[in-house]
Amino acid sequence: MKKSVKILNPDCIKSIIQKTDKRVIFEKTNIIPDHRDLYKELKKYVGYEKIGRKSVLGIDMYQYSSYGEFEQTLIPFLFKTILNTTIALCQSNHKFIFQKHTAERIKKSFISTGDGGFLIFDNPLHSLIFACNFAIILRAFNSYHYYPKLRKIIGGVNMRYAITYDKIYSFDNNFYGRAIINNARILMKDNLNRCLLDEHVHTWFTTNLDGIENLQIITIEDISNIYEFSKNYDRKFLESGDEIFGDEPTRKYGIINSDILKVGIIKSKETIISVYNLHLQVTITLYNDDDPDQKRMITVSLGNLNTSGI
Repeated sequence: MKKSVKILNPDCIKSIIQKTDKRVIFEKTNIIPDHRDLYKELKKYVGYEKIGRKSVLGIDMYQYSSYGEFEQTLIPFLFKTILNTTIALCQSNHKFIFQKHTAERIKKSFISTGDGGFLIFDNPLHSLIFACNFAIILRAFNSYHYYPKLRKIIGGVNMRYAITYDKIYSFDNNFYGRAIINNARILMKDNLNRCLLDEHVHTWFTTNLDGIENLQIITIEDISNIYEFSKNYDRKFLESGDEIFGDEPTRKYGIINSDILKVGIIKSKETIISVYNLHLQVTITLYNDDDPDQKRMITVSLGNLNTSGI
């Protein structure tokens, strides 16, 4: 299964256009041209039907504008710091799942909005696990365990999350596609600090795990048997274990609760997309890198149970 992002070269597109079109034309009479030759060549080059799907995790700080001007200047630093810590945590605690997502790859595909941004992953499970770890680090910050003096200065921080699964392509070193567009639309419509999923994410979990509710009982071995993880993934990383998914089903550690409910729809062009509200409770142990003897078990909720529409 090819998972690389399709790259559209601006020079190639320009070359195709120049062969059949004129850059500028001024005539006494305006004539609408026959565009079919150009349309055919552009459609052949773009190959939209062959553009693959990627999962996008959108993270947005709730009520960023309510912070003071001074505090707002520190928020991009805080977000980037939490992001980098989350990347390191995912690679340390989920070596099998994230073996193909190096820190460089994650950072290169990150689209920053200052108080949040969009991350691009191969599939929805990557996005969900990253969101869980991000929420854990955010809780550590809010509870004065992570840069406590900075926490006192900025104040508490709340985030909202969205996960989509759709087409993504690259153009001129930037990323575009319906997965990003729909993700942004979902985040804009939410004012309840939830974790919202589009129907493609919901379908992915139903197809691969018999439903997202099963996250609370699946093992790392179950994940390794998912089609996308069973092809070209090195199983030696399974020996390292996983912080969330154990060797045996349990609801005492990792994901201890999972609830999902459809809350509304969004319209995207001619398409109507169902939106689901996800609520996970996750328990993991954090260790102090500066003092390994210090550790703390933290339980956090990703999303909430508010069922109001969007």
